[in-house]
Amino acid sequence: MVRGRISRLSVRDVRFPTSLGGHGSDAMHTDPDYSAAYVVIETDAKDGLKGCGLTFTLGKGTEVVACAVNALAHHLLHKDIRDIVSDFRSFYRQLTSDGQLRWIGPEKGVVHLATAAVLNAVWDLWAKQEGKPLWKLLVDMDPKTLLSCIDFRYITDVLTEEEAYEILRKGRVGNKEREEQMLAEGYPAYTTSCAWLGYSDHMLKQLCAEALKDGWTRFKVKVGADLQDDVRRCRLIRDMIGPENTLMLDANQRWDVPEAVEWTQKLATFKPLWIEEPTSPDDILGHAAIAKALAPLGIGVATGEQCHNRVIFKQLLQAKALQFLQIDSCRLGSVNENLSVLLMAKKFEIPVCPHAGGVGLCELVQHLILFDYISVSASLQNRMCEYVDHLHEHFEYPVTIKKAAYMPPKDAGYSTEMKEESIKKYQYPDGEVWKKLLAAQENTSSALRNFP
Repeated sequence: MVRGRISRLSVRDVRFPTSLGGHGSDAMHTDPDYSAAYVVIETDAKDGLKGCGLTFTLGKGTEVVACAVNALAHHLLHKDIRDIVSDFRSFYRQLTSDGQLRWIGPEKGVVHLATAAVLNAVWDLWAKQEGKPLWKLLVDMDPKTLLSCIDFRYITDVLTEEEAYEILRKGRVGNKEREEQMLAEGYPAYTTSCAWLGYSDHMLKQLCAEALKDGWTRFKVKVGADLQDDVRRCRLIRDMIGPENTLMLDANQRWDVPEAVEWTQKLATFKPLWIEEPTSPDDILGHAAIAKALAPLGIGVATGEQCHNRVIFKQLLQAKALQFLQIDSCRLGSVNENLSVLLMAKKFEIPVCPHAGGVGLCELVQHLILFDYISVSASLQNRMCEYVDHLHEHFEYPVTIKKAAYMPPKDAGYSTEMKEESIKKYQYPDGEVWKKLLAAQENTSSALRNFP
Protein backbone atom coordinates (compact mmCIF):
# COMPACT_ATOMS: atom_id res chain seq x y z
CA MET A 1 0.00 0.00 0.00
CA VAL A 2 1.51 3.34 -1.03
CA ARG A 3 1.57 5.91 1.71
CA GLY A 4 3.15 9.14 2.88
CA ARG A 5 3.19 12.81 2.03
CA ILE A 6 6.23 14.06 0.11
CA SER A 7 8.22 16.18 2.54
CA ARG A 8 11.46 16.79 0.66
CA LEU A 9 12.93 16.73 -2.86
CA SER A 10 16.64 17.09 -3.52
CA VAL A 11 18.68 17.02 -6.72
CA ARG A 12 22.42 16.60 -7.18
CA ASP A 13 24.74 16.97 -10.15
CA VAL A 14 26.77 13.74 -10.40
CA ARG A 15 29.41 13.42 -13.14
CA PHE A 16 31.87 10.69 -14.05
CA PRO A 17 34.95 11.70 -16.12
CA THR A 18 34.49 8.99 -18.76
CA SER A 19 35.96 11.27 -21.43
CA LEU A 20 39.43 10.60 -20.01
CA GLY A 21 39.29 7.04 -21.38
CA GLY A 22 37.26 7.70 -24.52
CA HIS A 23 34.34 5.75 -23.06
CA GLY A 24 31.04 6.68 -24.71
CA SER A 25 32.72 8.50 -27.59
CA ASP A 26 30.98 8.63 -30.95
CA ALA A 27 30.93 10.70 -34.13
CA MET A 28 28.95 13.56 -32.54
CA HIS A 29 29.83 13.27 -28.86
CA THR A 30 33.60 13.00 -28.82
CA ASP A 31 34.31 13.66 -25.13
CA PRO A 32 31.27 12.69 -23.01
CA ASP A 33 31.40 12.67 -19.23
CA TYR A 34 28.59 10.29 -18.28
CA SER A 35 26.49 12.20 -15.76
CA ALA A 36 23.14 12.34 -14.02
CA ALA A 37 20.79 14.82 -12.44
CA TYR A 38 20.00 12.62 -9.44
CA VAL A 39 16.73 13.17 -7.58
CA VAL A 40 15.67 11.85 -4.17
CA ILE A 41 12.16 12.28 -2.76
CA GLU A 42 11.33 11.64 0.88
CA THR A 43 7.99 11.27 2.61
CA ASP A 44 6.70 11.48 6.17
CA ALA A 45 5.85 7.75 6.13
CA LYS A 46 7.36 5.74 8.96
CA ASP A 47 8.87 3.18 6.55
CA GLY A 48 11.71 5.61 5.80
CA LEU A 49 11.76 4.63 2.13
CA LYS A 50 13.08 7.11 -0.41
CA GLY A 51 12.33 7.39 -4.10
CA CYS A 52 15.42 7.77 -6.29
CA GLY A 53 15.38 8.93 -9.89
CA LEU A 54 17.75 10.26 -12.49
CA THR A 55 18.09 11.53 -15.98
CA PHE A 56 21.18 10.97 -18.10
CA THR A 57 23.44 13.76 -19.41
CA LEU A 58 26.94 14.10 -20.86
CA GLY A 59 28.49 16.51 -18.36
CA LYS A 60 28.00 20.19 -19.13
CA GLY A 61 24.37 21.14 -18.78
CA THR A 62 23.60 18.81 -15.89
CA GLU A 63 23.35 21.89 -13.69
CA VAL A 64 20.66 23.25 -16.05
CA VAL A 65 18.61 20.05 -15.66
CA ALA A 66 19.00 20.31 -11.89
CA CYS A 67 17.56 23.83 -12.03
CA ALA A 68 14.59 22.51 -14.00
CA VAL A 69 14.03 19.79 -11.38
CA ASN A 70 13.87 22.46 -8.69
CA ALA A 71 11.43 24.43 -10.83
CA LEU A 72 9.13 21.38 -10.91
CA ALA A 73 9.48 20.54 -7.21
CA HIS A 74 6.44 22.51 -6.06
CA HIS A 75 4.20 20.12 -7.99
CA LEU A 76 5.31 17.28 -5.66
CA LEU A 77 5.99 18.80 -2.27
CA HIS A 78 3.31 18.09 0.33
CA LYS A 79 1.41 15.82 -2.08
CA ASP A 80 0.35 12.40 -0.81
CA ILE A 81 1.99 9.67 -2.87
CA ARG A 82 -1.35 7.80 -2.89
CA ASP A 83 -3.04 10.73 -4.58
CA ILE A 84 -0.32 10.86 -7.23
CA VAL A 85 -0.38 7.21 -8.25
CA SER A 86 -4.15 6.81 -7.96
CA ASP A 87 -4.59 9.46 -10.67
CA PHE A 88 -1.17 9.30 -12.29
CA ARG A 89 -2.37 10.53 -15.69
CA SER A 90 -3.55 13.80 -14.18
CA PHE A 91 -0.33 14.24 -12.23
CA TYR A 92 1.76 13.49 -15.34
CA ARG A 93 -0.18 16.10 -17.28
CA GLN A 94 0.17 18.58 -14.40
CA LEU A 95 3.96 18.29 -14.66
CA THR A 96 4.14 18.40 -18.44
CA SER A 97 1.52 21.14 -18.83
CA ASP A 98 2.72 23.62 -16.24
CA GLY A 99 1.33 26.87 -17.66
CA GLN A 100 4.69 28.63 -17.61
CA LEU A 101 7.33 25.89 -17.78
CA ARG A 102 5.53 24.37 -20.75
CA TRP A 103 6.76 27.28 -22.87
CA ILE A 104 10.35 26.01 -22.68
CA GLY A 105 9.20 22.56 -23.81
CA PRO A 106 6.59 21.47 -24.34
CA GLU A 107 7.46 17.89 -23.43
CA LYS A 108 10.97 18.15 -24.80
CA GLY A 109 14.44 19.31 -23.90
CA VAL A 110 15.70 20.18 -20.45
CA VAL A 111 12.28 20.48 -18.81
CA HIS A 112 11.29 17.01 -20.06
CA LEU A 113 14.57 15.48 -18.86
CA ALA A 114 13.83 16.98 -15.45
CA THR A 115 10.31 15.55 -15.59
CA ALA A 116 11.78 12.11 -16.27
CA ALA A 117 14.12 12.35 -13.29
CA VAL A 118 11.31 13.38 -10.95
CA LEU A 119 8.86 10.74 -12.18
CA ASN A 120 11.52 8.02 -12.14
CA ALA A 121 11.86 8.78 -8.43
CA VAL A 122 8.09 8.52 -7.94
CA TRP A 123 8.00 5.13 -9.68
CA ASP A 124 10.95 3.93 -7.61
CA LEU A 125 9.18 4.89 -4.40
CA TRP A 126 5.91 3.27 -5.51
CA ALA A 127 7.66 0.00 -6.36
CA LYS A 128 9.63 0.04 -3.09
CA GLN A 129 6.50 0.60 -1.05
CA GLU A 130 4.80 -2.28 -2.87
CA GLY A 131 7.86 -4.46 -2.20
CA LYS A 132 8.36 -5.30 -5.88
CA PRO A 133 10.90 -4.57 -8.60
CA LEU A 134 9.34 -2.11 -11.02
CA TRP A 135 8.96 -4.65 -13.85
CA LYS A 136 6.97 -6.90 -11.53
CA LEU A 137 4.82 -4.00 -10.33
CA LEU A 138 3.91 -3.32 -13.97
CA VAL A 139 3.38 -6.98 -14.88
CA ASP A 140 1.05 -7.53 -11.91
CA MET A 141 -0.89 -4.30 -12.43
CA ASP A 142 -4.49 -4.45 -13.57
CA PRO A 143 -4.66 -3.21 -17.19
CA LYS A 144 -7.06 -0.39 -16.34
CA THR A 145 -4.83 0.80 -13.51
CA LEU A 146 -1.82 0.70 -15.80
CA LEU A 147 -3.61 2.64 -18.52
CA SER A 148 -4.59 5.29 -15.97
CA CYS A 149 -0.87 6.15 -15.76
CA ILE A 150 -0.68 7.07 -19.47
CA ASP A 151 -1.47 10.39 -21.09
CA PHE A 152 -3.06 9.52 -24.45
CA ARG A 153 -3.29 13.14 -25.54
CA TYR A 154 -1.88 13.67 -29.07
CA ILE A 155 -1.72 9.94 -29.93
CA THR A 156 -5.37 8.85 -30.10
CA ASP A 157 -5.26 9.01 -33.91
CA VAL A 158 -2.91 6.02 -33.68
CA LEU A 159 -3.72 4.39 -30.34
CA THR A 160 -6.88 4.80 -28.29
CA GLU A 161 -7.20 3.77 -24.67
CA GLU A 162 -9.60 1.04 -25.78
CA GLU A 163 -7.06 -0.36 -28.25
CA ALA A 164 -4.36 -0.23 -25.58
CA TYR A 165 -6.61 -2.14 -23.18
CA GLU A 166 -7.13 -4.85 -25.79
CA ILE A 167 -3.36 -5.17 -26.29
CA LEU A 168 -2.84 -5.58 -22.55
CA ARG A 169 -5.74 -8.02 -22.27
CA LYS A 170 -4.25 -10.23 -24.97
CA GLY A 171 -0.86 -9.87 -23.32
CA ARG A 172 -2.11 -11.64 -20.22
CA VAL A 173 -2.34 -14.88 -22.20
CA GLY A 174 0.85 -16.85 -21.47
CA ASN A 175 2.39 -14.07 -19.39
CA LYS A 176 3.17 -16.38 -16.45
CA GLU A 177 5.17 -18.67 -18.75
CA ARG A 178 7.04 -15.69 -20.22
CA GLU A 179 7.82 -14.39 -16.75
CA GLU A 180 9.24 -17.78 -15.75
CA GLN A 181 11.25 -17.82 -18.98
CA MET A 182 12.78 -14.43 -18.18
CA LEU A 183 13.61 -15.46 -14.62
CA ALA A 184 15.40 -18.54 -15.95
CA GLU A 185 17.05 -17.23 -19.12
CA GLY A 186 17.03 -13.43 -18.99
CA TYR A 187 16.41 -10.91 -21.78
CA PRO A 188 18.82 -10.95 -24.76
CA ALA A 189 21.36 -8.12 -24.83
CA TYR A 190 23.91 -6.64 -27.21
CA THR A 191 27.13 -4.85 -26.36
CA THR A 192 28.32 -1.40 -27.35
CA SER A 193 31.32 -1.45 -25.02
CA CYS A 194 33.79 -2.91 -27.53
CA ALA A 195 33.76 -0.26 -30.23
CA TRP A 196 33.55 3.31 -29.01
CA LEU A 197 34.93 5.65 -31.65
CA GLY A 198 37.75 6.86 -29.41
CA TYR A 199 39.15 3.37 -28.81
CA SER A 200 42.36 2.20 -30.45
CA ASP A 201 42.38 -0.86 -32.69
CA HIS A 202 44.32 -2.73 -30.02
CA MET A 203 41.67 -2.00 -27.39
CA LEU A 204 38.89 -2.80 -29.84
CA LYS A 205 40.41 -6.22 -30.60
CA GLN A 206 41.05 -6.97 -26.94
CA LEU A 207 37.53 -6.04 -25.83
CA CYS A 208 35.95 -7.90 -28.73
CA ALA A 209 37.90 -11.07 -27.94
CA GLU A 210 36.88 -10.86 -24.28
CA ALA A 211 33.22 -10.32 -25.20
CA LEU A 212 33.21 -13.33 -27.52
CA LYS A 213 34.73 -15.41 -24.76
CA ASP A 214 31.94 -14.26 -22.43
CA GLY A 215 29.25 -15.38 -24.86
CA TRP A 216 28.30 -12.14 -26.61
CA THR A 217 26.90 -12.61 -30.12
CA ARG A 218 25.57 -9.11 -30.90
CA PHE A 219 27.93 -6.14 -31.34
CA LYS A 220 27.42 -2.45 -32.15
CA VAL A 221 30.06 -0.25 -33.80
CA LYS A 222 30.18 3.54 -33.73
CA VAL A 223 30.59 5.06 -37.21
CA GLY A 224 30.22 8.36 -39.03
CA ALA A 225 33.37 10.42 -38.59
CA ASP A 226 35.56 9.02 -41.39
CA LEU A 227 34.43 6.54 -44.04
CA GLN A 228 37.74 4.79 -44.57
CA ASP A 229 38.22 4.47 -40.82
CA ASP A 230 34.70 3.02 -40.55
CA VAL A 231 35.45 0.48 -43.29
CA ARG A 232 38.63 -0.58 -41.52
CA ARG A 233 37.03 -0.85 -38.08
CA CYS A 234 33.93 -2.66 -39.37
CA ARG A 235 36.11 -5.14 -41.25
CA LEU A 236 38.19 -5.71 -38.13
CA ILE A 237 35.11 -6.40 -35.99
CA ARG A 238 33.33 -8.50 -38.60
CA ASP A 239 36.47 -10.62 -39.05
CA MET A 240 36.65 -11.13 -35.28
CA ILE A 241 33.00 -11.98 -34.63
CA GLY A 242 32.51 -14.04 -37.80
CA PRO A 243 29.57 -14.10 -40.22
CA GLU A 244 27.19 -15.85 -37.84
CA ASN A 245 27.09 -13.09 -35.21
CA THR A 246 25.10 -9.85 -35.42
CA LEU A 247 26.61 -6.44 -36.22
CA MET A 248 24.88 -3.06 -35.85
CA LEU A 249 26.08 0.44 -36.82
CA ASP A 250 25.46 3.72 -34.97
CA ALA A 251 26.13 7.13 -36.57
CA ASN A 252 24.72 9.23 -33.69
CA GLN A 253 23.00 11.77 -35.98
CA ARG A 254 26.14 12.65 -37.93
CA TRP A 255 24.82 12.69 -41.52
CA ASP A 256 22.48 14.51 -43.86
CA VAL A 257 19.91 12.23 -45.50
CA PRO A 258 21.70 11.61 -48.87
CA GLU A 259 25.01 11.17 -47.05
CA ALA A 260 23.43 8.62 -44.68
CA VAL A 261 22.23 6.51 -47.58
CA GLU A 262 25.52 6.68 -49.48
CA TRP A 263 27.71 6.04 -46.44
CA THR A 264 25.63 3.10 -45.20
CA GLN A 265 25.57 1.55 -48.68
CA LYS A 266 29.37 1.52 -48.58
CA LEU A 267 29.27 -0.34 -45.26
CA ALA A 268 26.62 -2.80 -46.43
CA THR A 269 29.26 -5.40 -47.25
CA PHE A 270 29.65 -6.00 -43.50
CA LYS A 271 25.99 -7.09 -43.26
CA PRO A 272 24.76 -4.74 -40.51
CA LEU A 273 21.32 -5.40 -39.06
CA TRP A 274 20.65 -1.69 -38.66
CA ILE A 275 22.00 1.81 -38.99
CA GLU A 276 21.18 3.75 -35.84
CA GLU A 277 20.43 7.49 -35.71
CA PRO A 278 21.61 8.14 -39.28
CA THR A 279 20.42 11.76 -39.26
CA SER A 280 18.71 14.37 -37.07
CA PRO A 281 16.42 12.65 -34.54
CA ASP A 282 13.69 15.16 -35.41
CA ASP A 283 13.73 14.40 -39.14
CA ILE A 284 10.88 11.93 -39.48
CA LEU A 285 10.62 12.10 -43.27
CA GLY A 286 14.41 11.92 -43.56
CA HIS A 287 14.44 8.69 -41.58
CA ALA A 288 11.64 7.38 -43.80
CA ALA A 289 13.67 8.17 -46.94
CA ILE A 290 16.74 6.44 -45.52
CA ALA A 291 14.72 3.39 -44.48
CA LYS A 292 13.19 3.10 -47.97
CA ALA A 293 16.58 3.41 -49.68
CA LEU A 294 18.28 0.82 -47.46
CA ALA A 295 15.45 -1.74 -47.42
CA PRO A 296 16.72 -3.57 -50.55
CA LEU A 297 20.03 -4.12 -48.73
CA GLY A 298 18.29 -5.68 -45.73
CA ILE A 299 19.49 -2.88 -43.44
CA GLY A 300 16.92 -1.41 -41.06
CA VAL A 301 16.84 2.02 -39.43
CA ALA A 302 16.94 2.26 -35.63
CA THR A 303 16.32 5.40 -33.63
CA GLY A 304 14.77 6.75 -30.45
CA GLU A 305 17.35 7.59 -27.81
CA GLN A 306 16.92 11.30 -28.55
CA CYS A 307 13.27 11.29 -29.63
CA HIS A 308 11.61 13.98 -27.57
CA ASN A 309 8.29 12.35 -26.79
CA ARG A 310 5.53 9.93 -27.76
CA VAL A 311 4.40 12.25 -30.58
CA ILE A 312 7.72 11.90 -32.42
CA PHE A 313 7.54 8.12 -32.00
CA LYS A 314 3.96 8.15 -33.28
CA GLN A 315 5.04 9.88 -36.47
CA LEU A 316 8.09 7.67 -36.99
CA LEU A 317 5.78 4.67 -36.82
CA GLN A 318 3.19 6.23 -39.08
CA ALA A 319 5.84 7.12 -41.68
CA LYS A 320 7.44 3.66 -41.59
CA ALA A 321 10.64 5.50 -40.77
CA LEU A 322 12.15 2.94 -38.42
CA GLN A 323 12.41 -0.84 -38.23
CA PHE A 324 13.81 -0.93 -34.68
CA LEU A 325 12.41 1.36 -31.98
CA GLN A 326 14.74 2.52 -29.22
CA ILE A 327 13.04 3.84 -26.11
CA ASP A 328 15.08 5.61 -23.45
CA SER A 329 14.16 5.48 -19.77
CA CYS A 330 15.38 9.04 -19.11
CA ARG A 331 14.64 10.90 -22.37
CA LEU A 332 10.88 10.33 -22.41
CA GLY A 333 8.64 11.29 -19.50
CA SER A 334 9.58 8.30 -17.34
CA VAL A 335 7.66 5.02 -17.24
CA ASN A 336 4.36 6.75 -18.04
CA GLU A 337 5.35 7.90 -21.51
CA ASN A 338 7.44 4.83 -22.27
CA LEU A 339 4.35 2.69 -21.67
CA SER A 340 2.50 4.57 -24.41
CA VAL A 341 5.38 4.04 -26.85
CA LEU A 342 5.63 0.32 -26.06
CA LEU A 343 1.92 -0.03 -26.80
CA MET A 344 2.18 1.91 -30.08
CA ALA A 345 5.14 -0.23 -31.14
CA LYS A 346 3.07 -3.34 -30.48
CA LYS A 347 0.22 -2.05 -32.64
CA PHE A 348 2.66 -1.44 -35.52
CA GLU A 349 4.54 -4.72 -34.78
CA ILE A 350 7.89 -2.90 -34.61
CA PRO A 351 10.46 -4.51 -32.29
CA VAL A 352 11.63 -2.46 -29.31
CA CYS A 353 15.41 -2.51 -28.73
CA PRO A 354 16.06 0.07 -25.98
CA HIS A 355 18.94 2.50 -25.72
CA ALA A 356 20.97 1.88 -22.59
CA GLY A 357 24.37 3.52 -23.12
CA GLY A 358 25.02 5.81 -20.16
CA VAL A 359 25.07 5.96 -16.40
CA GLY A 360 22.12 4.09 -14.91
CA LEU A 361 20.28 3.48 -18.17
CA CYS A 362 20.89 -0.28 -18.12
CA GLU A 363 19.60 -0.43 -14.56
CA LEU A 364 16.38 1.40 -15.48
CA VAL A 365 15.51 0.17 -18.96
CA GLN A 366 15.77 -3.51 -18.05
CA HIS A 367 12.49 -3.12 -16.16
CA LEU A 368 10.71 -1.67 -19.18
CA ILE A 369 11.90 -4.32 -21.62
CA LEU A 370 10.93 -7.15 -19.27
CA PHE A 371 7.45 -5.71 -18.96
CA ASP A 372 7.25 -5.27 -22.73
CA TYR A 373 8.03 -8.94 -23.40
CA ILE A 374 5.94 -10.40 -20.59
CA SER A 375 2.83 -8.21 -20.94
CA VAL A 376 2.86 -6.49 -24.34
CA SER A 377 4.91 -7.86 -27.23
CA ALA A 378 5.13 -11.56 -26.23
CA SER A 379 7.95 -11.82 -28.79
CA LEU A 380 11.75 -11.88 -28.81
CA GLN A 381 12.09 -11.81 -32.58
CA ASN A 382 14.62 -9.14 -33.60
CA ARG A 383 14.58 -7.85 -30.02
CA MET A 384 17.55 -7.10 -27.81
CA CYS A 385 18.51 -4.51 -25.23
CA GLU A 386 21.72 -2.48 -25.33
CA TYR A 387 24.32 -3.08 -22.63
CA VAL A 388 27.27 -0.86 -21.76
CA ASP A 389 29.75 -2.08 -19.17
CA HIS A 390 30.34 1.20 -17.34
CA LEU A 391 29.60 2.62 -13.88
CA HIS A 392 27.30 -0.12 -12.57
CA GLU A 393 29.40 -0.32 -9.41
CA HIS A 394 27.98 3.03 -8.28
CA PHE A 395 24.45 1.64 -7.87
CA GLU A 396 22.96 -0.13 -4.86
CA TYR A 397 21.23 -2.67 -7.13
CA PRO A 398 23.45 -3.00 -10.22
CA VAL A 399 22.28 -4.80 -13.32
CA THR A 400 23.09 -8.51 -13.62
CA ILE A 401 24.21 -9.95 -16.96
CA LYS A 402 24.55 -13.71 -17.50
CA LYS A 403 25.36 -15.32 -20.83
CA ALA A 404 24.77 -12.00 -22.64
CA ALA A 405 21.31 -11.59 -21.12
CA TYR A 406 19.71 -9.24 -18.58
CA MET A 407 18.62 -11.23 -15.55
CA PRO A 408 15.43 -9.80 -13.98
CA PRO A 409 16.18 -7.73 -10.88
CA LYS A 410 14.59 -8.99 -7.69
CA ASP A 411 15.11 -6.02 -5.36
CA ALA A 412 12.15 -3.70 -4.82
CA GLY A 413 12.22 -0.44 -6.77
CA TYR A 414 13.42 0.86 -10.12
CA SER A 415 17.14 0.00 -9.56
CA THR A 416 17.79 3.76 -9.59
CA GLU A 417 19.40 4.19 -6.17
CA MET A 418 23.04 5.28 -6.25
CA LYS A 419 25.56 4.66 -3.49
CA GLU A 420 25.93 7.68 -1.25
CA GLU A 421 29.73 7.41 -1.26
CA SER A 422 29.74 7.52 -5.07
CA ILE A 423 27.51 10.59 -5.10
CA LYS A 424 29.76 12.44 -2.67
CA LYS A 425 32.90 11.46 -4.57
CA TYR A 426 31.63 12.42 -8.03
CA GLN A 427 29.31 15.34 -7.23
CA TYR A 428 30.17 18.32 -9.41
CA PRO A 429 32.11 20.51 -8.71
CA ASP A 430 32.78 19.81 -5.03
CA GLY A 431 33.31 16.04 -5.00
CA GLU A 432 36.78 14.66 -4.36
CA VAL A 433 37.31 13.52 -7.96
CA TRP A 434 36.29 16.83 -9.51
CA LYS A 435 38.26 18.96 -7.07
CA LYS A 436 41.42 17.16 -8.19
CA LEU A 437 40.55 17.23 -11.91
CA LEU A 438 39.55 20.88 -11.92
CA ALA A 439 42.66 21.83 -9.97
CA ALA A 440 44.81 19.91 -12.48
CA GLN A 441 43.06 21.65 -15.38
CA GLU A 442 43.60 25.05 -13.79
CA ASN A 443 47.30 24.29 -13.25
CA THR A 444 47.65 23.27 -16.90
CA SER A 445 45.86 26.41 -18.08
CA SER A 446 48.00 28.57 -15.83
CA ALA A 447 51.18 26.97 -17.18
CA LEU A 448 50.07 27.61 -20.76
CA ARG A 449 49.23 31.24 -19.98
CA ASN A 450 52.68 31.75 -18.51
CA PHE A 451 54.50 29.95 -21.32
CA PRO A 452 56.85 32.45 -23.02
